[in-house]
Amino acid sequence: MKILYQFLIILGFTFAGEALHSIIPLPIPAGIYGIILLFAALETRLIRQEQIKQASSFLIEVMPIMFVPAAVGLIDSWGAVGQMWLQYLIATIVSTFVVMWVAGYTTQKIVRRKKNSNR
Repeated sequence: MKILYQFLIILGFTFAGEALHSIIPLPIPAGIYGIILLFAALETRLIRQEQIKQASSFLIEVMPIMFVPAAVGLIDSWGAVGQMWLQYLIATIVSTFVVMWVAGYTTQKIVRRKKNSNR
């Protein structure tokens, strides 16, 4: 029953993200709104990490399964994609490194800020 309650909390933030997406006319996916809301709730201690830990751990464990439909869709549409595979490969490699750099840079800034605030 506890894990069901945790899923309902996460689902509530997902629903709130969907509602914001329909209200705010920005080209931001609804899931991002939900993640931002959940992050804000965790940071303000409105929700404690322990309240969603089991359900979120489970969702992270099954995340690779969520990529199967996208891979099948890519294979199914290979006729259209196959002619431009090099452009897709270059875009994937470049964007991967950009995301890795931004994530690393942001993490370093946060760690340094926390280190300086503890002094």
